[in-house]
Amino acid sequence: MNFELSQEQQLLQDSIARFVQDNYDLERRTKLAASKFGFSKEHWDTMAELGWFSLPFAEADGGFGGNQIDTMVMMEQVGRALLLEPFFASVVLGGGVLRRAASAEQRAELIPGIIDGTRQLTLAYAEEQARFDLHDIVTTARPDNGGFILNGQKSMVANAQTATDIIVSARTSGGQIDERGISLFLLDPEAEGMKRDNFPTVDGLRASEVTFENVHLDESSLIGELDAGFATLNATANDAILALAAEAVGAMEVLYKDTVEYTQQREQFDHPLSDFQVLQHRMVEMFMGYEQCKSLLYRATLEAAQADDGHGASAQRSIHALKHLVGKSAIFIGENAVQLHGGMGMTEELRIGHYFKRLLVIDTQFGNADYHLQKFAA
Repeated sequence: MNFELSQEQQLLQDSIARFVQDNYDLERRTKLAASKFGFSKEHWDTMAELGWFSLPFAEADGGFGGNQIDTMVMMEQVGRALLLEPFFASVVLGGGVLRRAASAEQRAELIPGIIDGTRQLTLAYAEEQARFDLHDIVTTARPDNGGFILNGQKSMVANAQTATDIIVSARTSGGQIDERGISLFLLDPEAEGMKRDNFPTVDGLRASEVTFENVHLDESSLIGELDAGFATLNATANDAILALAAEAVGAMEVLYKDTVEYTQQREQFDHPLSDFQVLQHRMVEMFMGYEQCKSLLYRATLEAAQADDGHGASAQRSIHALKHLVGKSAIFIGENAVQLHGGMGMTEELRIGHYFKRLLVIDTQFGNADYHLQKFAA
């Protein structure tokens, strides 16, 4: 596939690569992951100054006017560095909902803050009974005196601990698994009746279990049309899958390259491990898995960027295929990277295990490989 970045995208890629090289070795990342909020406020401010948070937003809202391709360029570098700053939660998830469904007043109030880094958003969509189905929602928002009363619980809400605003999907009508009847609301994390249980995740990031008990919402907190939030939620999830796949591709590249380098240095029976043909075959399979994921990532991202031209069904099918292949290949590459490094591959001091853990988590976000294979077949 012939895929060439534009001059602006190439500059963006170079800028992110330089930032990562200067600021993100394993030792620094480990210290940041163990800090109070799990990332660097200084890095966050620098990323805002460089304009990275403006990528997907329309020029009319103060953004760069980019699309999924620009986000892909950013997220691939995020994967190479295992970046901790909540770009994905704030810009891809929260920002994805706003730019699709928010009113002009809501966009004017929120998007400038996202772009300059003073606001952090996240999306609370997952529920424990739902598995991977976005439309399986039991959290409710019932009408009350011109507003709404919110009750329920959301699981694995990314970076809710530091978010200044949380977007919540809730059922305002219909049955538990109906696509119609889902609405999206903007919440203040300090709202009365809302509780956050924060915890570190296995990949070094942060998430929260968020509980709502009779949380009062004003009518102005509704994002988009009442009962019609599923289309926005699904489109945002598709963008999230593309972003996570790009992050996984970046991580897989590091894993296979580190493994090749290690086998060239590590000797056994007076020969580098890379001299043994069976290991050469294994590393070729790792490389092929990475390249296949990268090619399908480019195809799915291009189709999604052109979806407004009538390619929506094709893009959706490619996204299912991509998430399946990334999950399958990431586990294969990660397991082999650990195995070929021997006991060292399991240590915290070597970055192999950190990348593998992140890839395992990516497989579970917005549907794992088996889930998307079923969706693709259907």
